[in-house]
Amino acid sequence: MNIIIDVLCWALILSGSFFVIIGAFGTYRFPDFWSRLHAASITDSAGVILLLVGMGIYSGFTLIAFKLLAIGVFLFITGPTSTHAVANAALVSGMRPPTLQNKTPADQDLTKSINAE
Repeated sequence: MNIIIDVLCWALILSGSFFVIIGAFGTYRFPDFWSRLHAASITDSAGVILLLVGMGIYSGFTLIAFKLLAIGVFLFITGPTSTHAVANAALVSGMRPPTLQNKTPADQDLTKSINAE
């Protein structure tokens, strides 16, 4: 039984590490702000949560597992919220995603009304 738990824990830890490493490369290699923001948010959400779950299962029902659970809940709430706040601040400051860079607000309203018909 211990071997199954160890294999499960290491699988979660390794998959979480994989997400964190891929997210770090994505943050470095992606061409624009919006792509980099997406890579950073996936790293936070997927990678760190998998790492914490793996460590929590490995530690068993102890105070360490409770602390890891508290950290996981905190990250699960604050990660997407902070990503949304950063994206909203960039959008308000005038930085547009690549598909919206050449469009004015009037063009966007016209596009919405044409697509609605």
